[in-house]
Amino acid sequence: MKLVLGSSSPARLATLHSAGLRPIAISPDIDETAHMDEGIDELTARLAEQKGNSVRRQLRERGLLDEPVVLLACDTMLEIEGNIVGKPGTAEKAVMRWYRMRSRQGVIHTGHYVAVLRDGMAHEQTRVATTIVDFADLTDAEIADYAATGEPQNVAGGFTIDSLGGPFVTGVHGDPHNVVGISLPLVRQMLLDLGVSWFSLWDRPLSEAWQERHGAIAATKPGVPAESGSPQGPAAPANRGE
Repeated sequence: MKLVLGSSSPARLATLHSAGLRPIAISPDIDETAHMDEGIDELTARLAEQKGNSVRRQLRERGLLDEPVVLLACDTMLEIEGNIVGKPGTAEKAVMRWYRMRSRQGVIHTGHYVAVLRDGMAHEQTRVATTIVDFADLTDAEIADYAATGEPQNVAGGFTIDSLGGPFVTGVHGDPHNVVGISLPLVRQMLLDLGVSWFSLWDRPLSEAWQERHGAIAATKPGVPAESGSPQGPAAPANRGE
């Protein structure tokens, strides 16, 4: 089954790579403007769905839905003192953002959209993961130097944990992967809910013991040949036309 990541984020792609998955990355094209009175969980969930739908249209236009596809899309935002913040955009805004963030806590919200596309049908889920982050008490000079690197203005929340901003995060409460922009445990659970096992998407050589175990499991199922690979989970809870 082909895995597609609807994102232009190098961090999300690298996170999936480190977990043994090698998705095709396709950049979505959407309007990310928030709606009036929209909460941060509602916003990130909606944008994740829109990104997924944007990439699905691209897959259809390219004729890439002839085989089963797992489509994954995410949207991440930071909440500081009850306010939603995205990418600062400029060095000046990054500096002002860090004046507010230093020595405080923030909450990372990431909307996750997963769709299993096969046989003209879409089985899908949308869920949101949250992680609390503690920020160091940066000096004015450190903030200016960090902004001068160009990194904070171009990432959600104005910081990274896996790159130059790592020294400025003193604590993480929850899934650390979610801070990067994709919660691996949540994605795994969503896949299970949709009948797809994590290891069925692996792009690494699997041990003989693993292959023998799953071959034996498949052989016990009526009508399923032993060489068919890992078994699928329970039937998807919902579906709609592709």
